[in-house]
This record gives sequence, structure tokens and C-alpha cells, in this order.
Amino acid sequence: MTYIARLNAAIRRTGTAALVGLDPRWELLPQSVRDTAGSPAAAYETFCREVIDQVADLVPAVKPQSAFFEAQGPDGVAALQRVMRHARDAGLLVLLDAKRGDIGSTAEAYAAGLLAGDDPDAALMPADALTINPYLGVDTLEPFVKRAEAVNAGLYVLVRTSNPQSGSFQDRQTDGTTLFEAVADHVELLNQAQPQHAGYGSVGAVVGATYPAELQSLRSRMPHTPLLIPGYGSQGGTAADVAAAFDGEGLGALINSSRGITFAYRRGDHAERFGEANWRGSVRAATEAMIADLATATAS
Repeated sequence: MTYIARLNAAIRRTGTAALVGLDPRWELLPQSVRDTAGSPAAAYETFCREVIDQVADLVPAVKPQSAFFEAQGPDGVAALQRVMRHARDAGLLVLLDAKRGDIGSTAEAYAAGLLAGDDPDAALMPADALTINPYLGVDTLEPFVKRAEAVNAGLYVLVRTSNPQSGSFQDRQTDGTTLFEAVADHVELLNQAQPQHAGYGSVGAVVGATYPAELQSLRSRMPHTPLLIPGYGSQGGTAADVAAAFDGEGLGALINSSRGITFAYRRGDHAERFGEANWRGSVRAATEAMIADLATATAS
């Protein structure tokens, strides 16, 4: 099955487009995990595997952030591989957030090593989908798209990111078109040439929830493109901000929350209700709260 067919099936099965981001940070981990793991890499693996176990029956996918694991060297990369495999064994789709972007044989090597697609044994890292940076131009995307098509994987191209200074480059205009709109137009063309499922291809776009008006405009500009939307929750995005991303069946997007779920035990009512001793319960409760919140504004 193509990536988009697997994604749509998972969203329909779970009834939500909530995506749990796995961004392990040493200073935020529960003390019990840090004390017993033996190393940061082992702690990250233990923590992320436990998060996966709490959310696997609730959401369609998880999104590990490669950087936190890579920072721990070879042990961290090995831990990331095992975390991804654990997620896939649990029935989740895995979106690897690595933001790779290069050309030619280098891009081919990135794609071959990171994109496994529908067979988790097809690459060193068993990712269903990968985030990529298109800054080098159209020939950045081509090797990744070719690999994705060969193994039924997905891609998410950075189009309009959620960080406050994204506009310093992305808002630059040429002939009345911003850089992010130009990237969006090319991504949409790629999807029009892709096998589609429920009207979408497998080359997605990253569009931040922190720019809801632009999200609505980009949804119209990319009608065949699945969206990956960061910025919900801790960065200020709301369910209402992301509603325009979805079609009438609740398809067309994944909404990411990382810290707001994985470290929920450290804040507000979750801290009072669960505390660090029951951080696992806070992960599940925060995920359920996100799902309920999204349901107020989307068909999911």
C-alpha cells in the first residue's frame, strides 16, 4: 500500500489525526528514568518506548525527532532505530523528523538509509515517512521522491514552518509569489503526478499551526497534498487554527504535539493529577485530551 493509503486507513481506524512527537530531552525526563537507564541514549529509548505503549491504541502515528538521538552518538542512533521499530511493531506509522536536504548521490544515500516505507526491513531506519528541506531546489526533492515511490514511503517537505522567524526567508517574494508559495506549488504538482488515495498523494507539506490564515490559503493551494502541522499546543496553535487543513472526512492532515504530551506531567492540572510518579498516565491523558480537542473543530 502507498504511504497515503496506510495513513488514511490509520486515521480512519483511530478516528483522529493526532500525531505524538517523540522529542526526548534529558533535563525533562522523569527522574526515575534518568536514574535507572545508565546513559542518556538508554533513557531516551526507555522513555520513548513507554510513551509509544501508552498511545499506540489512540493515534495513527508518532514522529521521533532524530536530532535528540543523534546528539548521543552511535548509541543514540541505535536507540532511535529500536524506538522506531518498537513503534512499527505496535502498529503505528513512523514519521522520522530529520529534515534532510541535499542533491544527487548524497540525497539518494539519505533516502536509502532513512526511508523504509511499507517494509520496515527495507532501510536501516524503518521510517514510513521523512521530513525534508527543499532549500537547495527542485533537484533536492527528486531523489527522495524516487525512493519514496519505490518503497511506498511518504515525504513531508518544509513549506511554511511554525517558528517565529520563518518569514525572514519564506516570505521573500519574486514576481508576487513568496518562497513558501513557490515550494507549495511544486509540492502540489508532485502530488498530482502521484498515485492518490482519497484525493491525496504521498508527498506532504509541513505547514505551521501558528499561521492559521496562511494554512487555510495553502490548503486551497495544495488540494492533493497531505499536511503535517506543527505548532499545536505548546507553541500556541489551537484546534480552531488547524480546522481548515481537513476535508469533510477528517483526512488531509496530521497535527503534531510533542512536549504537551510527553512532558505533560510537568505542567498544570496534569502535574497535580498525576505528578512525576505517574508520568505514563499523564501521557495517555494528554493524548486523549488532544484527540477530544481536535474533534471539536474537525471531522476526526
